[in-house]
Amino acid sequence: MSVHVFSRQISELVDPEGEAERLATGFLFTEGALWDWRRECLLFSDLAGDVMRSWSEHRGIVEVRKPSGKSNGLTWDIQGRLVACEHVGRRVTRTEADGSIIVLASEWDGKPLNSPNDVVVKSDGAIYFSDPPYGLAEFYGIPRPQDLPFQGLYRISDDGELSLLVDDLVSPNGLCFTPDESRLYVANTERMQVRVFDVRPDGTLANSQVFFDYRTRPPEWAGVPDGMKLDERGNLYVTGPGGIWIITPQGEPLGVIRLPEGASNLNWGGTDWRTLYITATTSIYRIPMRVGGNKVPYMTRGEIGQVSC
Repeated sequence: MSVHVFSRQISELVDPEGEAERLATGFLFTEGALWDWRRECLLFSDLAGDVMRSWSEHRGIVEVRKPSGKSNGLTWDIQGRLVACEHVGRRVTRTEADGSIIVLASEWDGKPLNSPNDVVVKSDGAIYFSDPPYGLAEFYGIPRPQDLPFQGLYRISDDGELSLLVDDLVSPNGLCFTPDESRLYVANTERMQVRVFDVRPDGTLANSQVFFDYRTRPPEWAGVPDGMKLDERGNLYVTGPGGIWIITPQGEPLGVIRLPEGASNLNWGGTDWRTLYITATTSIYRIPMRVGGNKVPYMTRGEIGQVSC
């Protein structure tokens, strides 16, 4: 690991001379890092391998679900149930307390979704997910035509109603709420941008703006904006060109954590919520941080998960 420094402030967040520990490797394409604070393990998707796995200190790697529907983004709802974006079924699912799997969303206006990619949950229980076409191709899913003429952002209300929020993004991908949930960050991957929306009181989105544009930076490294999370100070961590970009709430880059492999997604974890877990192509890594992650709704309310590590 190395850190490309834009601002000396980066040293308050991560040790520039620190090391990224590779926890496991040999996978096809890792995604969807999600810490289970109840069982102290990391869930993640080996997307191309069509299997969901976990890692823990005491058990190492464990196969959790196979086939997984080529799951991608994972999160917990406010009751602690696993919510997964699945490329094969072109759907968003939830795992119930008894282990059964129910479908939350699979089509819009009578047509199949593209391939739900990333997912976040708001404190009112609403689920937001992105729907780019990546799972309509070999390796990441099943080759087939795109039925919808757009790539959307959707909201599933707490009572199960599906709403289309945005239909004019080229490739919506990673999602992340600000700490007060007044804004939603979205990776618009093919445009090499992070956009930000205002979240209205009714949960809909408005006032789309470019928050950060990677094209304003020299194209020194390979990669595209993908997964994202916040730290407790509101800084945005985005997997992107060259590694993990750390960007202030004002849109100023502080630095880039460089890794041996291209990073796809990340999440906070550990008993003190100060460890960054990263899915990176064939491996998973962790980095001890000098700052904690933003506390998300399921950590204070979720209790009844049924996915074993």
